[in-house]
Amino acid sequence: MADINKWEPENEQFWEATGKSIARRNLWISIPSLLCGFAVWLYWGILTVQMMNAGFNFTSDELFTLTAIAGLSGATLRIPSSFFIRFCGGRNTIFFTTSLLLIPAFFTGVALQNPDTPLWQYQLLALLSGFGGGNFASSMSNISYFYPKSQQGLALGLNAGLGNFGVTTMQILIPLFMTYGIFGAFGGDPVTLISPSGSLIGKVPAGADTWIQNGGYLWLLILVPLFFATWFGMDNIRTKEVSPDVGSPLSAIAMISAMLSIGLVTAAAGLWLILPEAANGSGWGIPKELVLVLVVTTTVFCLKMLPGSIGDNLSKQYKIFNNKHTWVMSVIYTMTFGSFIGFAAAFPLAIKVIFGFQHVLVDGQMTHDMVNPNGPSALMYAWIAPFIGALIRPVGGWIADKFGGALVTQVCSAIMVVSSLGAAYFMKQAYTSATPEEFFGPFFIIFLVLFAATGIGNGSTFRTIAMIFPKEQAGPVLGWTSAVAAYGAFYIPMVFGQQIKSGAPDLALIGFAVFYAVCLLVNWLFYLRKDGEFYNP
Repeated sequence: MADINKWEPENEQFWEATGKSIARRNLWISIPSLLCGFAVWLYWGILTVQMMNAGFNFTSDELFTLTAIAGLSGATLRIPSSFFIRFCGGRNTIFFTTSLLLIPAFFTGVALQNPDTPLWQYQLLALLSGFGGGNFASSMSNISYFYPKSQQGLALGLNAGLGNFGVTTMQILIPLFMTYGIFGAFGGDPVTLISPSGSLIGKVPAGADTWIQNGGYLWLLILVPLFFATWFGMDNIRTKEVSPDVGSPLSAIAMISAMLSIGLVTAAAGLWLILPEAANGSGWGIPKELVLVLVVTTTVFCLKMLPGSIGDNLSKQYKIFNNKHTWVMSVIYTMTFGSFIGFAAAFPLAIKVIFGFQHVLVDGQMTHDMVNPNGPSALMYAWIAPFIGALIRPVGGWIADKFGGALVTQVCSAIMVVSSLGAAYFMKQAYTSATPEEFFGPFFIIFLVLFAATGIGNGSTFRTIAMIFPKEQAGPVLGWTSAVAAYGAFYIPMVFGQQIKSGAPDLALIGFAVFYAVCLLVNWLFYLRKDGEFYNP
């Protein structure tokens, strides 16, 4: 633990003698902290599947709201999180924001011990899970300051890539931990499955016990040691370029709390405007797209109203909005990362709802509530898709370096259009069949292709941003686009839930395919026309 007053990573002698070991220590504590952030942010995609398997008294569209709430909260909290390192210091920020994950993790375990816990409590916990989504912005900013420019690519790639594996880690560990009462009396009693479940090692039959609350508690095993590791093992860089006016840890924690509170309030207000009355919302039916714009602009405005250097610094950051390419890349980056994070959140529950039930006519009406004994276990398969999407991301950057970022993005856009339409076709067939498992194989393979395209495209957009923006704008643009794209974790589960309720889930994927086609056109207009401002950056 130290406050570093001299930091010169570009000085080779300083780096070899002192800097390298300090940077590595901070990186290897940062990675598991970010991994836990992604896990806690997105674990509702897995927990809601098991809640349905265990017979919790919620409809599928109500359960989809939990993943959507966490998605909106996490994306919104990325906006204030972008500024934490400058004002509060790296050690103070990572320690406090990682420690905050203990709150949703612990109380989610408590809530899941009681099948009668009301929906509003889960919604509140999903809102607080957004802490994990916001942590990405501050974590990446912090690590970038520790390394020389020649090594930032590898360091940031490790931090982001292994941090993103929190999605896959969560989707593997939670089903395994729910199979055993490993926490003894502290973990509480199990509930009985009324539908088959599963894990990485096989199916779990109906009638078996499940400790669903372990899905929250297991993260305490990592977060409690990280509580001490971040405090005693990380550093604040107190130089003029990084965090010159950090103040005391208590003042930093107070500032972080104030800025996070703004994000939580604006996200909660937006959710109330969007959600139906039956799901504790206003029921006013305000379009999601309009509310998202209101949430973002209100959050940015309220942050700017904070006194002192925060407001002044934000005024400088706003210059990126005068550059039209900021808005173009926000759209394209949303196509790639927004799709990855949104599908990762929605995919497990979509598998359960579409393939885990038989869809049969009863008295002339199509019903979707008869358990399919031959249905695939969402908990066995769901982790594979985001694993591929995260693993293949560096490949996208490597290919883009050889062939140009815009060209790679264009190919990925086309693949995403075709694969979305293909998945929609098999989804429609399954949702009108008494034996939907017959369509799971091609549906799943196409979705793997879709995830791979999001990963490669995500890597190629990083190159495009680096090529078209000046150095002083590239960082803020990356932060802004990552916040905008993270709203995919809200939008995609929300759309899936609404379309499943209306009886046409395939229309969700058709709508996404239309968006990808628009992105394909936008990418060509701005970055693949030879007479444009940039050609294949």
